[in-house]
Amino acid sequence: MADVVVRVEDLHKSFDDLEVLKGVSMEVQRGEVVVIIGASGSGKSTFLKCLNRLEEPNRGRIFLEDVEITGQKTDLPKVRRNIGMIFQQFNLFPHMSAIQNVMEGPRTVLRMSGERAREHASQLLDKVGLSDKLDVKPGQLSGGQQQRVAIARALAMEPKVMLFDEVTSALDPELVGEVLTVMKQLADEGMTMLVVTHEMQFGERVADRVVMFDEGVILEEGPPEKIFQRAESERTRRFLNQLHWEGE
Repeated sequence: MADVVVRVEDLHKSFDDLEVLKGVSMEVQRGEVVVIIGASGSGKSTFLKCLNRLEEPNRGRIFLEDVEITGQKTDLPKVRRNIGMIFQQFNLFPHMSAIQNVMEGPRTVLRMSGERAREHASQLLDKVGLSDKLDVKPGQLSGGQQQRVAIARALAMEPKVMLFDEVTSALDPELVGEVLTVMKQLADEGMTMLVVTHEMQFGERVADRVVMFDEGVILEEGPPEKIFQRAESERTRRFLNQLHWEGE
């Protein structure tokens, strides 16, 4: 089990009478990039939010490495330090510069010195291509730049796994590529990633495994070439056709 970073067993989640997750089980290996696809309302985003307990599962168990994080005695702040999450919206502190946004977690949570946190944040902003924007506030950055600051901020906590929830869906089309490029770089460096996205080209190029969610269950999963070109499920084929996706 040593190389399993995330293990999910029979995860259920309901909102009142609406059952959103109906018994999802999954294992994610260290360094694996799992791309999750499916129609709106299929449970993809809820699944990600359950992984770091932003949503509370009704039933089932989640393990990070060998530690159950759904237990009663779970240290939630510690869980969230180890699981970076990037959302559609950037959620940056508007009154702080880019580098201050990235420094905040390491300083307040990890108790890193100001000098060390600034050096660390500067390296991460350089990594995401923003070394010239360190002292710029979010309101003066493009959407793509803000999302890259958000990625750097999550990386600053040195997480064991990164979750990306439709991170390009709020961006203008010309800005999508710069964010996906950073995500591909992280994948190439061996970051364990779960990515909910409609960017099928990214999925085909970067994913180790593609998982199709449908009505709260995993309908099918497999390598990108199998799902995108030889999907077994009619539902998966129809979903991809609606996106006009025929592969490359």
